[in-house]
Amino acid sequence: MPGMNHESSSSAPASADANDADIMFASMMKEHHAQAIEMSDMLLSKDGVNERVAALAEEIKAAQGPEIQKMEQWLEEWGADTSNMEGMDHGGGMMSDDDMQALEDATGADASRLFLEQMIEHHQGAVEMAQDEVHNGQNSDAVALAETIIEAQTTEIATMKDLLDTL
Repeated sequence: MPGMNHESSSSAPASADANDADIMFASMMKEHHAQAIEMSDMLLSKDGVNERVAALAEEIKAAQGPEIQKMEQWLEEWGADTSNMEGMDHGGGMMSDDDMQALEDATGADASRLFLEQMIEHHQGAVEMAQDEVHNGQNSDAVALAETIIEAQTTEIATMKDLLDTL
C-alpha cells in the first residue's frame, strides 16, 4: 500500500558511495575500537583503580560499542570482503600482545597509569586513521564518523594527559 514503507532512504545501502578508503577505515577502526573496549574491560575488572580513570573507561565503551555496530553494518551494506584482513595491522596505536598482558597484570594505581598511557597512544592512532578517512574517504556517513572520532578522541587524549598528571 502506498505510504506504508517506513524505511528511511538514508538507511539504504551506499555501496556506490563507498570507496576503498571507506572500507579500509571501517574495517580497521572497528578492530581498533574492539581493542579499546577490551582494554577498558580489563581496567574495569580490577580493584583499586582510580575512579576518574574507571569513569573514562566506561565512557570509551559507551561511545565505541555503537560505533562498531555502525561500521559492521556499513561493511555489510557495502558488500565489503574483509576476510583477507585477518591478521592485518589494524592501524596505529594498536597494543601488542605484550602491551595487553602488561595491562592485564597491572594492579591499582599502576593499572590506572598504564591504561592512560596506552589509551593515549591508542587514541592517537585512531585520530590518524580518522584523518586519513576525512582526506580520502568518499562515503559521507563514514567521513562524518571520522570527524566525530577526531573531535571526541582528541578531547579524551587531553583529559587522559590531565589525569596522568594527577596520578
